[in-house]
Amino acid sequence: MADNGTPDAYLTGVDSPIGKKPAGTGISWGTVALIAPMLAILVAAGWLAARTWLAAAAAPMPASAYIALALGVVFSLLIGCGLMALLFYSSRHGYDDNTFVDTRPPDRDPD
Repeated sequence: MADNGTPDAYLTGVDSPIGKKPAGTGISWGTVALIAPMLAILVAAGWLAARTWLAAAAAPMPASAYIALALGVVFSLLIGCGLMALLFYSSRHGYDDNTFVDTRPPDRDPD
């Protein structure tokens, strides 16, 4: 692709990306084979969650359990946010860069 000095020269291939299907071709069998089991798992998880919620609705939860639940949520969020902050900090400040550069010439031995 030649550059003729206009910004449109870089956008010539944007209209026809690789793998773009023509309109009206429908869903492939591979897509169905991927989505159907995922939906089945989602429905099963929802059913199990609803069944468990209704079965446990009769048992009251003491105040200490609510405190433990709240502390667990708060500390989990603090740890998660702290680790994500460290991840971004180390990435932005170069701690994730390679520290070893192999300057040796490649081995040309045919063995």
